[in-house]
Amino acid sequence: MMKSHVRAGRLALATALVLGLAGAAVGQPAPAEAFPAKTKASVIQYLRSITGSNVVSGQHNKEPASAPGQYTQQVKDITGQYPGLWGGDLMFRAQDAANRQRVIDQAKTEWANGSLVALTWHACSPTGPSTCEFDGGVKTQITNAQFTQIVTGGTALNTTWRQRMAEVVPYLRQLKDAGVPVLFRPFHEMNETWNWWGGRSGANGGAKIFQQMRDYFDSQGLDNLIWVWNVQDNPAGGWANYYPGNSYVDVVSLDVWYKNYPSAADYQQMQTIAGTKPIAIAELGKAPDANLLQSQTRWSYFMIWSEQLRGNNSNAEIQNAYFHPRVFNQGEVVLP
Repeated sequence: MMKSHVRAGRLALATALVLGLAGAAVGQPAPAEAFPAKTKASVIQYLRSITGSNVVSGQHNKEPASAPGQYTQQVKDITGQYPGLWGGDLMFRAQDAANRQRVIDQAKTEWANGSLVALTWHACSPTGPSTCEFDGGVKTQITNAQFTQIVTGGTALNTTWRQRMAEVVPYLRQLKDAGVPVLFRPFHEMNETWNWWGGRSGANGGAKIFQQMRDYFDSQGLDNLIWVWNVQDNPAGGWANYYPGNSYVDVVSLDVWYKNYPSAADYQQMQTIAGTKPIAIAELGKAPDANLLQSQTRWSYFMIWSEQLRGNNSNAEIQNAYFHPRVFNQGEVVLP
């Protein structure tokens, strides 16, 4: 699925950006492919169809929820194009939870403009209040006994956690009603111990809380959610020990923070877990370079983390990723 229709435009745009002349009259990217209402199956089918040939560019937008498109706009400022995937978060701080509607509205806009939609949720531990600071609320440790109570029906912590999940259902339902499938990535990096849900392998650990959330959201009719399971590139390996099972997972994803890019062994480990499911790089700090894009061709999308876009990359590195012939940006993602 090569992109000859935008090749000349990209070359002109790249030249203009290098010369500092990018503006309304030069090298416009392809017009946005506006998305109508779709099912989750159409997005999964699309990710499978591009596997091995192309990869969708993505950019995360972290807090504040009052500015849910600030980092995708930075991509546009640098490259002249918007990412093919917009990433947002259901948030944790009180002022951001109060602005969740802004995040949902942005998701609808991004979808309408022709970008895939991804949502992460840095949820506060049910051992504390429903809104929290990152340190001590999301980035916190709970005891194994507390975790067991959270995943055991009838306990006070389980009741609290179910109420916490119920708080975000109306927001996710808006996206369902609008026909917006969501690449939904809860309990990310569950093989790490910085977060309250993490570091618990086996059937009664991270896999169980993931399964229970899917069961609950399914019971609420949220059949627009594409369930993205996620681990970090921890060199200790054993990532499959956190896997909730094929019936609970739609996309298998990796966050890359121990190094710039996934190793060949990381890439193989993800494929072994995923089987025929799409795989993705759900977080990384470095814009993919040509070597990664040409050697690890089965990643279906990548998502650069918020402030890392400019903090960890030169404009040229970002442009090289977005202008690479394998990379699909907004306007180039064509759903079945």
